[in-house]
Amino acid sequence: MQDGKEKNGMMQKIAQRIGPGIITGASDDEASGILTYLQSGVVMGLSSLWTALFSLPLMYAIQEMCGRIGYITDGGIVKVLRENFSKWFLYPIVIVSLIVVIINIGADLLAMSVVLEHIAPIERVIFIPLVALVIALSFIVFSYERFSNILRWATLSLLFYVAVAFFIRVDWANIVYNTLIPSISFSKETFLLLSAIIGTTISPYLFFWQANEEAEERNKIQEQHPLKRFIITKRSLKVLRRDTLVGMILSNTVMWFILVAGTHIASYGVGHITSFQDAALALEPLLGSWAFAAFGLGIIGTGLLAIPVLAGSVGYMIAELFHWHEGINKKFKEAKGFYLVIIASTLGGVATALLGTNPVGLLITTALLYAIITPILIFLIMIVANNKNIMKGKTNSILSNTLGTITFLVTLTCVVMYLIT
Repeated sequence: MQDGKEKNGMMQKIAQRIGPGIITGASDDEASGILTYLQSGVVMGLSSLWTALFSLPLMYAIQEMCGRIGYITDGGIVKVLRENFSKWFLYPIVIVSLIVVIINIGADLLAMSVVLEHIAPIERVIFIPLVALVIALSFIVFSYERFSNILRWATLSLLFYVAVAFFIRVDWANIVYNTLIPSISFSKETFLLLSAIIGTTISPYLFFWQANEEAEERNKIQEQHPLKRFIITKRSLKVLRRDTLVGMILSNTVMWFILVAGTHIASYGVGHITSFQDAALALEPLLGSWAFAAFGLGIIGTGLLAIPVLAGSVGYMIAELFHWHEGINKKFKEAKGFYLVIIASTLGGVATALLGTNPVGLLITTALLYAIITPILIFLIMIVANNKNIMKGKTNSILSNTLGTITFLVTLTCVVMYLIT
C-alpha cells in the first residue's frame, strides 16, 4: 500500500514538472509537422537535418517571449494587442490566423480519419465528426486539472518517432555532419519545403496557446493563495524559461529523428510522399506489415494532442478579442462564448476535412500558410516584449532581441521566397 502511494506521489511530481512549454513543444510535432519533415527528408535528403538545430533557438526565443507576456500581463497575445493597438489592425490578423488554424484542425482530423478508415471498415465521413465530437467534449466534460494531465501524458507518444531511427541502417557520421553544417540547394522545391518547415515549427497557434496557458498557470497559483499579492519573481521566470527550453528541445529532437526517417524512405525509390502508405515506409524495416498501423498510431496520438491545442488557441483568440470570459479552468456555464468558439472551430475543421481528399497535401499546405502570417505576429510580439510598461520591467534581453530579430528576418525571407516561387 505504501509503495503504491509513493509511486502515485512520484507520478504526480513528474506531471507537475511538465508545464505549458513542454506541452506546446510536444503539440508542435503534430500530423502537419510529421508529414512536412518526412517530405523534406525524402526530397532534400541529409541536407534537411540542419534545420532542426537551426530552428531550435529561434523557436525558444519566440515561445519564451509569448510565455513571459502571458505570465506577466495575466492575458494572452490577443488581449495585449487589443489593449495596445487599433482594433482595425488586430481584426485582420485574428481572422487570418483563425482561418489557418481551422484548416490545420481539418487537416489533422482528415489525417486521423484516413488512418482509422484503414484500421476499421468504416468510412472517414463517420470517423471525422466522431473524433471531433470526442475532442470537443473533452474541453467541456474534464476539469482543467484533468485535461492538463491528459495533454501532459499524451506527449509520451512522441517517443515512438525517436525509437524508429535506431532500427534503420544509417550513416551516423554523415548525419551528424549534415546536422552541424548547413547545405541548401537553390531550387523552387527546396525553398517551398524550407518555408513549410519554418511554418510548422514556428507556428502562430503556439504563440497564442502558450501565452494563455502561462496566464492560466498564474491564475492557478493565485487561487491557491487568494490572500497574497501576486509577485513575479526571478525564480518563477527561470522556471518558465526552463520549461519552454525543455519543450522546444523535445520538439526539435523529435523533428530531427523524423527528418532522418524521411531520408530512409527515399531508399525505397519514393521521390515524394503522396500517401500515408509512402510515409509508413520509414517503419517497414522494423515492423514489416505492421508499419502502417504503427505510423497511424503516431498520427492519431499526435492529433489528439494537437487538435485541443489548436481549437483552444482559437477560443482564446476570439474570447479575448470580444472581452469574454475564457479559460479551460472554467466550467462551460462560466465561459460559454469561449467553449462555443472551440466547438465552432472544431466544426469548421470537420467541414474542411470532409472537403479534403489528400491529407498529405492539406497538411503541408497548412504549414506553408502558417509561414505567411508568422512574421507579422513575431514583429508585434517583439514590440510588446520590449515595452517596459506592458512587461512591468521584465523586457527582452539583448540575446532575446537578437534571436527574435533573426527569427523575424528568416520567416520574412521564407514568405518572400515562397511568394516568388
